[in-house]
Amino acid sequence: MSTRKKKNVNLNALVRMFLREYNIPTKKDVDRLMARIDRLEQLIKLDMESSRPKRPQPKVGSGKAASDEVLAVIQDFQNGIQFAKIKDITGFEEKKLRNIIYRLHRMGKIERINRGTYIASRE
Repeated sequence: MSTRKKKNVNLNALVRMFLREYNIPTKKDVDRLMARIDRLEQLIKLDMESSRPKRPQPKVGSGKAASDEVLAVIQDFQNGIQFAKIKDITGFEEKKLRNIIYRLHRMGKIERINRGTYIASRE
C-alpha cells in the first residue's frame, strides 16, 4: 500500500481562502475604504465652500431709509411692480422686504393690485 502524503494546511491560509471565496472584506479593506471616504468628504467640503453663493452687499450709507427706498422703487412703476422685482432691485432680504411692504400698505402709501403686485397710492 502506498501512503499518501498529508498536506499541512495552514489555518491562516484557510481563513484567507474562505474570505476571498465569499467576498468578505477584511480589516485592511475596510481601512482603505474609510480613508477613501475621508478624502472624498474633504473634497466635497472644499467644493461646497468655494461654490457657496455670495450674498449681495447691502447698500450702506445711501442716505435713505429702507421704506423710502422701496417706496421710490414702487413709484417708478406706474402699472405696478411685483415683489420679486422689488427684491431684485433693492437687494433686501425677503423677510425685511415683506415687513416694509406691510408697513407701507398699512400707512396707505401703496396699494395692492394683485397678489404680490403693488402700486403707489394716488393720494
